[in-house]
Amino acid sequence: MNFDLTDEQRLLQDSVARFVADNYSLEKRIALTAAEPGYSRDHWRTFAELGWLALPFSEDDGGIGGSALDVMLLMEQFGKALVVEPFLASIVLGGGAVRRVGSVAQKTQILPGLIAGTSQLALAYVETQAPHDASDVTTTARSERDDFVLNGQKSLVLNAATANLLVVSARTMGAQHEAQGISLFLVDPKLDGVQLENYPTVDGLRASEVTLTNVRVAAQDLLGELHNGHATLAATLNDGILAVAAEAVGAMDVLVKDTVVYTQQRQQFGHPLSEFQVLQHRMVDMLVEQELCRSLLYRATMEQVQGVPNAEKSVHALKHMVGTAGTFVGENAVQLHGGMGMTEELRIGHYFKRLLVINLLFGDADYHLEQFVA
Repeated sequence: MNFDLTDEQRLLQDSVARFVADNYSLEKRIALTAAEPGYSRDHWRTFAELGWLALPFSEDDGGIGGSALDVMLLMEQFGKALVVEPFLASIVLGGGAVRRVGSVAQKTQILPGLIAGTSQLALAYVETQAPHDASDVTTTARSERDDFVLNGQKSLVLNAATANLLVVSARTMGAQHEAQGISLFLVDPKLDGVQLENYPTVDGLRASEVTLTNVRVAAQDLLGELHNGHATLAATLNDGILAVAAEAVGAMDVLVKDTVVYTQQRQQFGHPLSEFQVLQHRMVDMLVEQELCRSLLYRATMEQVQGVPNAEKSVHALKHMVGTAGTFVGENAVQLHGGMGMTEELRIGHYFKRLLVINLLFGDADYHLEQFVA
């Protein structure tokens, strides 16, 4: 595999790095998460102007035809700054489903606004009885004349509060645990019967519980083929895993570097902490875990881009490693900072919280280890 970046990819990486360096201090992030809507609308418009929102969409759809590798480069820089704008929820997840199986009419209606930053999407697929398994679906959609009527509840729907449309998975046939029989629908959150309970997550982002009670959607709001939505959902969630894994690698990079700098400055018994061999070994272990994640991230992303058979196996391995390594790096960064590591004023704890949430998104480390073995 060739890991050399093209000139365009290096330009993207540098432009994102400069933007977050100029606009994302910890104080600014805390202020953004404390106010509505939980992110900066000005930043979102800037993302659109810079072409970042068009990154994963084909030129035929009005995008710039970027690959999962381009998204990886962007998300790694986002992870270094804990960016709170809903790129993952709206572009990677919601937009990923639409770009894969949306009809010409649906793409024409949805994607221009999404790319321009004037509208947003959210993917509603998690259910409380099986938070890791997208094929375990109790939400139902029954056909009634020319419409579908949806009933059920979705949990941890990222960005639902500000989304113009929800992409909802619902069972249209089959048993609860069957992959076959799941369909995807475009649902306006303002429709009668849609209820959102919005809340902040521990990492400072926003999510919602979505309840659907006899929600009527038109037949043209079916996204993709009837009964065959699981394959689209699985591919979209794989994109989500690659994106948050890149974000985690960026976050771990900051934790490792901040810890090294702190131990060089902090004195104990007349010596910097960095001179104590046991702490040197600990920081080397942190760096090794981060670099292992980076290597596996490159492999999994390149396999996805090249269409390697059974590439999903590397995605499972990556998500497992990101979950375990992120926890290891975060715990050690907090411990080596001592009492300072527990304060809200220091960014260490904020990065650790994000890594803990990333472990839970799309299935935790244990779940993906089981899938890898299977």
